Amino acid sequence: MAQDARYDTLVKGGRVICPASGLDGVMDVAISDGRIAAIQRSIIPTSARDVINVAGRLVLPGLIDTHAHCYKYVTGRFGLDADLVGIQSGVTTIIDQGGPSCITLPGFRHFVAEAAETNVYAFLSTYLVGGLEGHYYPSLYSPDCVNIDATVKSARANRDLVRGIKAHAEIGGFARWGIRVMEMAAEIGREADLPVYVHFGQLWNLPDNGANGQDVDTILDRVVPILRAGDVLAHPFTRHPGGFVNTDGKVHAVIRSALERGLKVDVGHGSHFSYNIARKAIAAGIVPTTLGADIHGYNTHVPAPAGTPSEHVDDENHPFAGQVGFSLVQAMSSMMALGLTLEDVVPMVTSRAAEMVGLSHEIGALKPGRVADITVIDDHRGRFTLQDNEGTKVVAERMLQPGFCLRAGRRHDAMAPILPRAVAA
Repeated sequence: MAQDARYDTLVKGGRVICPASGLDGVMDVAISDGRIAAIQRSIIPTSARDVINVAGRLVLPGLIDTHAHCYKYVTGRFGLDADLVGIQSGVTTIIDQGGPSCITLPGFRHFVAEAAETNVYAFLSTYLVGGLEGHYYPSLYSPDCVNIDATVKSARANRDLVRGIKAHAEIGGFARWGIRVMEMAAEIGREADLPVYVHFGQLWNLPDNGANGQDVDTILDRVVPILRAGDVLAHPFTRHPGGFVNTDGKVHAVIRSALERGLKVDVGHGSHFSYNIARKAIAAGIVPTTLGADIHGYNTHVPAPAGTPSEHVDDENHPFAGQVGFSLVQAMSSMMALGLTLEDVVPMVTSRAAEMVGLSHEIGALKPGRVADITVIDDHRGRFTLQDNEGTKVVAERMLQPGFCLRAGRRHDAMAPILPRAVAA
């Protein structure tokens, strides 16, 4: 340790990749007072109090997860701890998709965003109940449960925290109420001047009398025209009806025109993701803009801490008990297994993710003067098996795993119990 060091920390010898800054090469990153002080080919180790040798590892801007669910307790089992899917998984910024509503946002601010060491934002729910366990209670998501004025007012008053609006366009809702809820969500987005993030793919069960004449293959054609440039189409690779690939196995023609109009695409990986559907969409030229992990308590099992009383452990009843976990970095590996390059994927979780939430001036880049949000990743080579929730397996030649991150210059090792292990093929 240098006695009169110029820098607090030196991240030395890793491959620095920053699309926003045009950086890609072996470099050193120096940090002082929680901010990036210098990025150079070589910085003298004695200039820093603490030197972290990251030779052979990837050094990226702090990862941004565009699709998280972290309103713990309020959204039931659905919501996970923000730091679990954030800094403990190598992710410095997470965006909760639809957990809080205009009614519950104050609690989200105090108990989640302000309490977490991870940088937390939200896309405000269109619905007054927010992200409750709505797939069990779809009636809570009807037009009568949307208040446009109240939601717009809340979004405008909380712009530091609210970066968009979350809505659903899926056959269960359309069968009950038609397109009205989506029209209301689009109006909220326009009035609040915020992007609307739209879930595609069946979520709720159909009502007893079926689809009420609604055709799942018409949803995209009806929804896309009411959206604006910057709005986000989520779950393009969903295994459920209502995504980018129709029931005939072809990519909807409207997607190309949507992209040309400036709409964006977020993977929203999670349990919706299908390798078979993804292959078809990517082959048709549909490359996602951003990559959200969509980790929540129904697709990821969080083991109870050691010493937890048995009456508080519900492992036997958890649908994913015993299953390997998931992470945003694992989602990056999924994209690469489909033929996208590392250079294709890194912008999805850094610069483009920052653009999606209107925060390119603050996050998603490594630049002197910026807050020192940095993710360090191990890039394993070999043959590794990945599997989606349909049971389809693919073999990846590269497996990325988070090593640690720096959030505002403070180190956090990637120790989350939900992190998957690399499984050799």
